[in-house]
Amino acid sequence: PRGTRGESGGQTGITYDISNKHRLGYSEVQLVQKMIDGVNTLWKEDKEILAGSLIPTTPPKAMEAQTNGPFPNIQSKHSLVAKYVTKDIWEKLKGIKTKTSGFTLIQAIACAVEFDNQHCGIYAGDWDSYKDFAPVFDPLIQEYHGISADSKHSSDMDASKIKGNINEEVPVHSCRIRVGRSIDGFGLSPGITKEQRVGVEKLMINAVKNFPADLAGQYYPLTGMNEGVRQQLVDDHFLFVSGDRNLTVAGMERDWPEGRGIFHNAEKTFLIWVNEEDQLRIISMQKGGDVRGVFERLAKGIKAVGDSVNKESGKEFCLDSKYGYIHSCPTNLGTGMRASVHVDLPGWTAHGVDKLQARCEQLHLQPRGTRGESGGQTGHTYDISNKHRLGYSEIQLVQKMIDGVNTLWEEDKKFQQASKQYKAMEAQTNGPFPNIQSKHSLVAQYVTKDIWEKLKGIKTKTSGFTLIQAI
Repeated sequence: PRGTRGESGGQTGITYDISNKHRLGYSEVQLVQKMIDGVNTLWKEDKEILAGSLIPTTPPKAMEAQTNGPFPNIQSKHSLVAKYVTKDIWEKLKGIKTKTSGFTLIQAIACAVEFDNQHCGIYAGDWDSYKDFAPVFDPLIQEYHGISADSKHSSDMDASKIKGNINEEVPVHSCRIRVGRSIDGFGLSPGITKEQRVGVEKLMINAVKNFPADLAGQYYPLTGMNEGVRQQLVDDHFLFVSGDRNLTVAGMERDWPEGRGIFHNAEKTFLIWVNEEDQLRIISMQKGGDVRGVFERLAKGIKAVGDSVNKESGKEFCLDSKYGYIHSCPTNLGTGMRASVHVDLPGWTAHGVDKLQARCEQLHLQPRGTRGESGGQTGHTYDISNKHRLGYSEIQLVQKMIDGVNTLWEEDKKFQQASKQYKAMEAQTNGPFPNIQSKHSLVAQYVTKDIWEKLKGIKTKTSGFTLIQAI
């Protein structure tokens, strides 16, 4: 299996590229038959898992609220949780239950306790969690985001401040910008009560009724969703589903699917996920590279949601002077924004993906590959997004992404020219032992100096091919 997951580009998080594993030792018909039978078996099991009749081995479950328990065994030994949840800190905080949702420290660090592969390993159950468990959250957030203890966060959604746009010649397939928002007085997904979750959904059902014409659309609750609607949302790559073990253990899939749903406008360029990993995931997207237009729509949509919620309930979005917009995962604090484009970079691909990674780091960008043997990928299409969330305003991050993608494309064109200078290796015999740059390759393992000396003088009969050409 290969995953095709991505936050943009039409991926849902549940789509996989399944292929035969072997090449040699089986006939073509045997391999195709294995793939057909295997995919049919996987789908049969998948339906049984969704229906609850087939339980995967050791299914994960949400950590229960507990206070004053013993110091836990944190399995993710190299996580930030392992670094900052010391025995002394545990003793100070283990008896606390937050006011909004009754969330405890053991629930916050459940993923780091349950799994051995976490980097952060912590979630907040409500805004209170960041305050009540500050001796853990504060240093962890400061290290992850690279901010100081006295830093302040500023938000700016004024699209008129964006300078320029992605240049028209840049081969951008699509653009997508998403943010998270949480309504004050309700728990965040890991800790939210059933009643609070339904309350958030009710506010959103009413909010979407008041949207302006270009944002107007329909809300689709997951509860009781008919098959036709479900299939259409799958086809549009809008549907989010249960089954993520991290989200399950963190408590985000309790009472599934109640209180959850998806809104999209008629043009399918503006979406809201309700009560997934965050209370609200607000998304603006469209084909092409008009980042400015996508951001303008996002800002308009966020304001429409906020105004409606405030008018009905008197509540505001959770906005902290230090940590910006509050999210369940501390890695999303600040803007909670991911602004991304899918762009073709053939020159950078030829130059080296590792070098592209390093260049994006310099530009404060994050590249993700969208490469795959199927699914319309070319092997040089990348998802390029802003790297940071906290410590910069939304405008600053969008500007970095626009400028960075334009810069990458200018450099890409130069690499495309340079890559044309590569030429085929000439046939040579009896040359010196070559410098094999791929030190960990099978060639490096098997083309030893002794082997080279034995074979370096040979030219094949059919085409005059030599070993230096072969390697």
